[in-house]
Amino acid sequence: MPGLLPAAPVALGPEAWWLPGFALGRAPALLDAIAGVLAQAPLRQMQTPGGRRIGVAMSNCGALGWTSGRDGYRYTACDPLSGKPWPALPALLRALAADAAAAAGLPDPAPDACLINHYLPGTGMGLHQDRDERDLRAAIVSVSLGLPAVFLWGGLRRHDPVQAVPLAHGDVVVWGGADRLRFHGVRRLARAAQAPWPCRWNLTLRRAG
Repeated sequence: MPGLLPAAPVALGPEAWWLPGFALGRAPALLDAIAGVLAQAPLRQMQTPGGRRIGVAMSNCGALGWTSGRDGYRYTACDPLSGKPWPALPALLRALAADAAAAAGLPDPAPDACLINHYLPGTGMGLHQDRDERDLRAAIVSVSLGLPAVFLWGGLRRHDPVQAVPLAHGDVVVWGGADRLRFHGVRRLARAAQAPWPCRWNLTLRRAG
């Protein structure tokens, strides 16, 4: 909420940090940036290679965008729906990624891709690794806006124990190095009766190329 200061960082691993409220002051500008991107590259629901529809609607900005379909998971320079390059990565997002990585004691990831995930109540994301990127050393910066969510933070193997991290509006999670290939996901969103937002936005900034 406006006026609240970010809380102290919380270690999730040797090179992974939860930064409560880190993006709170930039949230209005971030939401404006999302709207600008979506005006050029609307949200869409992709399919897994097996043909299952992904429940979370997605879009991208940056030099590369993450896509999924019958041909597998991959990054593309152009939006498959329009054939045009993905919208440029807003400077605000690039700066946030650098600042969050610095707060976590990690090098600037210099992201060239930002996946925008739109969660409605009842939707979530199963445990997975981010391993479609060419450089698996650069940190990942994940920004939460809107409805609260439970971030599932696992280990390097799918069946390792999972920690439940309660993310709020403006929270950021950063992981890299030894934690870069940790399994992670999002529990299905609960309905919040008096929440000021109808949904959750997640911005995942990565160096993909």
